Amino acid sequence: MKKIFEPFSLGTLKLNNRIVMAPLTRSRAIGNIPNDLMVQYYSSRSTAGLLITEGTSPSPNGLGYARIPGLYNKEHVSGWKKVTDAVHKNGGAIFVQLMHTGRVSHPLNLPQVAKILAPSAIQLSGTMWTDSKEMQPYPVPKEMTLEEIKNTQAEYVKSAELAIQAGFDGVELHAANGYLLEQFLNANVNKRTDAYGSDSNGRMKFVLEIAEQNVKKIGASKVGIRISPYGAFNDTGEFDGIQEFYVQLTQKLSALGIAYIHIVDHSSLGAPVVSAELKNKIRDNFEGALILSGGYTAEKAEVDLLENKADLIAFGRPFISNPNLVEKFKTGAALKEADATTFYTPGAAGYTDY
Repeated sequence: MKKIFEPFSLGTLKLNNRIVMAPLTRSRAIGNIPNDLMVQYYSSRSTAGLLITEGTSPSPNGLGYARIPGLYNKEHVSGWKKVTDAVHKNGGAIFVQLMHTGRVSHPLNLPQVAKILAPSAIQLSGTMWTDSKEMQPYPVPKEMTLEEIKNTQAEYVKSAELAIQAGFDGVELHAANGYLLEQFLNANVNKRTDAYGSDSNGRMKFVLEIAEQNVKKIGASKVGIRISPYGAFNDTGEFDGIQEFYVQLTQKLSALGIAYIHIVDHSSLGAPVVSAELKNKIRDNFEGALILSGGYTAEKAEVDLLENKADLIAFGRPFISNPNLVEKFKTGAALKEADATTFYTPGAAGYTDY
């Protein structure tokens, strides 16, 4: 048997294979509530060893994109419970990715009571989609007070607790791709001079406290994290001492005993390469499982697994148009190409009709 199809123990969870469905924003959650279309979408892909959901906000303030799901009230729990029940019925495992968009947001995408928060009041360049007025420029976010920092951390913890109530096997903290957690980590975005900025330890503090609080609330084996060193998405990018920073962060996450680190490498899509040296250092300094993602084929995944570069490999876009991706990998069947024009549109087209 190829290693990619071998079972794997992730904490106390037994995965059927080493294939992970990467988190993919699909913008089908009308009213930010998981629905029956999403049940069909996830359950049809449950032959993956582990499913990681699309970015799901732990707070009204984190709903920066149109039609992304939340996980902070009873309606969200009920909607997600239908998803997890369907996945588990098919023998799958599923983590929810908790994603607070931070400054990557627009008031037209948020509830009226929500605020656009960030570590520093630095405006993101470019524009984003809103359903009511189409493309709009990003506004200047509000620099978070210490009270807002504590409140946001509490929202993450409450959301993790609700995730377990909803039947999820665990949570992935989204500290990548320029969203709120990475906004604190990244020196180009976090210009604070207090305890949550000013130096590398300060920039890690927000994320590490959330990780520690989640571990205490739901258990270390149910907590993972996604990071994107060298990622340039949403005006992040490289900063001085970046390798040492992520090695130090890895060591501190390892001390918390969390289940996995998930590294994003979007060089296949034109982003800077995450060096093999840094991936190896993270591997060496972390006692939990390592998930690698970014432009993988089944063949490349098998090589990296055999060479012990990772424990699990995540696939994103191939899963969009190939819900039976695992079976296709086993048989060598050709993969369907995804239709990028339907990635974020509402409805079944390009979502459940492949």
